[in-house]
Amino acid sequence: MNLVLRLCPCAAGESLPLLRADVSCPVGLRAHRAVSPPHSLPFMPVGTQLVQSHESHDARFAVTGHIRLPSHSHALCCPLLTARADMPPGDECTLETRKDGRSLAWVTLSDKGFHGEREDKSGPAIAEMVAQILPLCHSQGFLLPDEPDMLRALLTDLALTEGYDLICTTGGTGLSPRDISPQVTAGVIDLPLPGLRHAMLAASLTVTPHAAISRAETGVLGQSIIINLPGSHIAVRENLAAVLPTLPHALDKLHSDPTDCGR
Repeated sequence: MNLVLRLCPCAAGESLPLLRADVSCPVGLRAHRAVSPPHSLPFMPVGTQLVQSHESHDARFAVTGHIRLPSHSHALCCPLLTARADMPPGDECTLETRKDGRSLAWVTLSDKGFHGEREDKSGPAIAEMVAQILPLCHSQGFLLPDEPDMLRALLTDLALTEGYDLICTTGGTGLSPRDISPQVTAGVIDLPLPGLRHAMLAASLTVTPHAAISRAETGVLGQSIIINLPGSHIAVRENLAAVLPTLPHALDKLHSDPTDCGR
């Protein structure tokens, strides 16, 4: 998809909403004309890059989120574009949308971490390990207290609005009263992936019998794979190692890869 944008000046790292040409707003980049249909914007998941031409590998902007803006009728859900370089003002610029690689969201569930009483080591461990297996075009971490409503809302938003390919939670998979990630995840997924859960359990049982009480859930929401991981950064590495080799193929199939499944 090609977009003709009317640019406004912005600095590298600055984020601005991408608006339709017919929307009145004092701040934001404006899609003056889309190829088809006019005055509409295609869905652009996080990690989508806007490049000058097909031959260019240097992105002018990247989609790093979405934002809802009020309007005179219906609220607008706009891609949030982050500039990759300083952008001077210009009349119009034709950019191609392209997504190379996968996007990862990791969600750390920790009351103490949320209140700054504990350093999060598990989330960065997820990002490090996934990057070794999947080429990532975007990676973002989120920190929540152990609150089911907040997790439910975030998982739904990350999968269905932001379009993340892989969403990993860490923490809340055991039997403590505040352990809520498995039941929340089970309540939002479209279909479970029990094979991933069984693989993690089998790997964990070779390390400790306590793994038998894990309630970790795995499944698909929209076109996103969601995986619950334990809270310990050591257990995160053990569990992820059991399922990481399957994820490239699983994501390809989830995104309609037509090739045959071979051994």
